[in-house]
Amino acid sequence: MRPMSLRHIRLYAVLLPLLILLGSCSTTRVLSDNQTRLKSNVITIVNKNGHPEYQDTQLDNYIHQKANTYFIKTKRGGWNPFIYVYNWTNGKGKGWDRFVTKLGQAPVVFDPSLMEDSRENITTHLKYIGYYNSHVDTRAEIRKQQTVVDYRVTLGKMYPIKDIEYRVDDPGLAEEIYKDTVNSLIRRGMPLSEELLERETERSAAHIRNMGYYEFTKNYYFFDADTVSAPDSALLKVYVRNYTRNESPENARRHRRFYFGDVSIRPVSDNIKYRTSVSKKIPQILDTVRYENLTILYDTKRKVRPSILYKMNRIEPGNTYSEWIVNNTYQRFANLRIYNNVSVELNKTDTNIVDCMIRLIPSKAHGYKINLEASTNSTGLIGISPTLSYYNRNIFKGGEWLSLSVSGNFQFSVSNSTRATEFGASAGLSFPTFVLLPDRMFKNIIPRTDLDLTYNYQRRPEYTRNMIGASFGWSWSSQSNKYYFKVVPVQFNIVNLPVYSEAFMESLTNPFVREAYKNHFEFGLGFDLQYSSDPSINPAGSFFKADFQFDLAGNLLSAFNKFMPVDSSGFRTIWSSPYSQFVRAELSLAYTWKFGKNNKQALAVRALGGAGLAYGNSTKMPFERLFWAGGSNSLRGWTARSVGPGSSEMDNTFSIPNQTGDMRLEANIEYRFPLFSIFRGAVFVDWGNVWNIDRTGRNHQSLEGSTEDETAETLSYFSIRNMLRTSALSWGAGIRLDLNFVVVRFDLGIKLYDPSVQQWQNARNWFRRGGYAFQFGIGYPF
Repeated sequence: MRPMSLRHIRLYAVLLPLLILLGSCSTTRVLSDNQTRLKSNVITIVNKNGHPEYQDTQLDNYIHQKANTYFIKTKRGGWNPFIYVYNWTNGKGKGWDRFVTKLGQAPVVFDPSLMEDSRENITTHLKYIGYYNSHVDTRAEIRKQQTVVDYRVTLGKMYPIKDIEYRVDDPGLAEEIYKDTVNSLIRRGMPLSEELLERETERSAAHIRNMGYYEFTKNYYFFDADTVSAPDSALLKVYVRNYTRNESPENARRHRRFYFGDVSIRPVSDNIKYRTSVSKKIPQILDTVRYENLTILYDTKRKVRPSILYKMNRIEPGNTYSEWIVNNTYQRFANLRIYNNVSVELNKTDTNIVDCMIRLIPSKAHGYKINLEASTNSTGLIGISPTLSYYNRNIFKGGEWLSLSVSGNFQFSVSNSTRATEFGASAGLSFPTFVLLPDRMFKNIIPRTDLDLTYNYQRRPEYTRNMIGASFGWSWSSQSNKYYFKVVPVQFNIVNLPVYSEAFMESLTNPFVREAYKNHFEFGLGFDLQYSSDPSINPAGSFFKADFQFDLAGNLLSAFNKFMPVDSSGFRTIWSSPYSQFVRAELSLAYTWKFGKNNKQALAVRALGGAGLAYGNSTKMPFERLFWAGGSNSLRGWTARSVGPGSSEMDNTFSIPNQTGDMRLEANIEYRFPLFSIFRGAVFVDWGNVWNIDRTGRNHQSLEGSTEDETAETLSYFSIRNMLRTSALSWGAGIRLDLNFVVVRFDLGIKLYDPSVQQWQNARNWFRRGGYAFQFGIGYPF
């Protein structure tokens, strides 16, 4: 018998999983005969014509048993390939079974008792939101061992509020209540509901506490709704009593307005020693400092200056008590990010005074971070990018952040002596204030003023480059920490090529490209806007992220053109180097959808795009501002900078890939799933490329009559018509080690469509030279 070749083994290894998938079309094979899979829950509003404002989907959250999630969803079901994968199990419980059950998603087994619980839950919820005497009919339809549950909902009657009357027992409180009615959520014409009344009591009670009534709660509110006297309407009476709902009228007492008394701050210098002393009840020797109207109790060291603690505090002795001011003070100390725990303890005295103690337990003041990325491909080119960072969150004892970082990018070939080295160093200092604007304008948040210095050294066979940069700007977050803003009104870079190969410069026949590799000076501004629906470090559920960056350079300098010398190429210069003039923008959108048991599975998608345009004193954007693709966080079938622009072949001018473009488009999708222990798996698909933007206005839509050279150049420029044929596509799989504090990632990317040859890659060539790339990284790619 003829032995099987390695080529056939690779082909079968790819086709076998596909054949298994095609032959396994059941989603219920793992269920017993008396079990069915919950295919879907269908909610129908029977009398929707009478309530057009109400949507069926609003009741989804009140169904106790949810069906499997679907990527393609229909009214009575949908499609999820991972349910099929789960049913590949052979029932032996060994390695294969463990693998497919981890990779797949278990079918939801229908439970009739939960259907009845859901019916009662929906009815209760409808009454809570104002639909009185609603009715819910349920029916379970079973076909082919799959159940569709129909919830037919008849919405009950609603009673719009015709009149509102307030009655306040305490004359001293009445004025505040009546003045605040203009902000009330309860208004004439609105449907009466428990939900509306609950939200209004919480809002109004918070307002009253901000007016000084420290002990006031929503339990002092009582309601009386009359739906008989006014047909089809409700007459509402709102009572504010001197006793709570849990008390009787005999417990009535006047509401008192409170004032802040003594305010003291106790910062702890060492968290471990503090916890030990508290657990063993060891008395600590405190250093009492009086600063302005604050008492500060240090233990052994003054790790934060008194002036900073005073600045963060918003609670003033003698002022009227306000819950908002207490929360504001808590948030400000927490946003300083030098304290692991912040607590504001309030102590009511026998009079109407509230003393305040602010306890501050420090977090780790400084530390180190290590990041490493690496990639290699079948040609033997290896790239390693390590980064070592040091941070100190309180360098000058005033909440100043110091960050130092050194990084490298080392590329080399195992088959020859080709080498490329890049070294970078940066230093940043951030102050907890907004220079030029008063700090109190920012309420809860703490703005920061940032100073940054950078140095970058590149040594390649073709040239040696030095770059020095500096920037000044401000950064701050929103109160919810979902938004992050950074505005940099001043940023500049000085780029110098002290050594370069004459042959390299002569090989750059395109004059626009040649300009990117000249000495230049960059002066401009920029901003960065980020959004995250869940700002926590490790979100437990699904989340969305967005990042928009914008840079503008050279416009201010262009106003002084008449005072600047002109070089031989006609460019205005500063320190004998032309200044750059360009605009550049980049947008990244990413959504991670978590599902399955304990949200251990995730489907992550990302789309990003960016473009830059040189004008005025520049014909090409600076090289360091150009876009590139490939690597561990991009098109993973290619190593970094080895794809594009468009369908361009590899530029042999460079010993190591250095493909760049004026714009970049990319989309990625990745499915992540648990394997065993700390190991996680992933499969992914990456699409995109970089392109050049043609500034000459030539029409590249038609290639008829073009020579081969013209065609190759044409396809490096972006056009809608040729976008797909000039895009790169890769797929692959990876293994990740989830160490809780960091994720170590190994990915294998395989080329599916290579734009440089404009061909789909045959499966037999996936693992041949030039067909794949290994990627190593820290953290998820997006």
